[in-house]
Amino acid sequence: MYHIAPRPCQGFVLVQYLSDTSFSSSQVVPFPCHCEAHPPPVIARHDSAEAISGTMVVVSKQYYIYIMTNNRNAVLYVGVTGDLIRRVYEHKAKLADGFTKKYNIVKLVYYEVFEDIESAILREKQIKAGSRQKKVQLINSTNREWRDLYDEL
Repeated sequence: MYHIAPRPCQGFVLVQYLSDTSFSSSQVVPFPCHCEAHPPPVIARHDSAEAISGTMVVVSKQYYIYIMTNNRNAVLYVGVTGDLIRRVYEHKAKLADGFTKKYNIVKLVYYEVFEDIESAILREKQIKAGSRQKKVQLINSTNREWRDLYDEL
């Protein structure tokens, strides 16, 4: 998994999670942008932030709530995940048995991003408790055409 943080020069620093045995899973190695103004990177811990050439790099896990539908926009499905791309792919490829497979749920039409799982779960419950009309209004607020957002992730 990668996280990209902007640099003051408008370049980017690529932060890569390493699984190499020489690093613990909570460490990352930030790579410098292609700008000569920046010194070599430092190792930053996952649960902390280090100043790198004047830019604060914070590496954190993200969680998502999402709404998917079928091709006719007739059925809505609300879910929560820590890996939106993987989860939507699973629904599209029919790898997840149950409701989404049965009703051909294949189109991502709405999602929100959260920094902690508790907030994401609370929001998922709030949306699920709402009426279909409230879900439709939520989707229309950001995706009036109900286009598949999966390719934009």
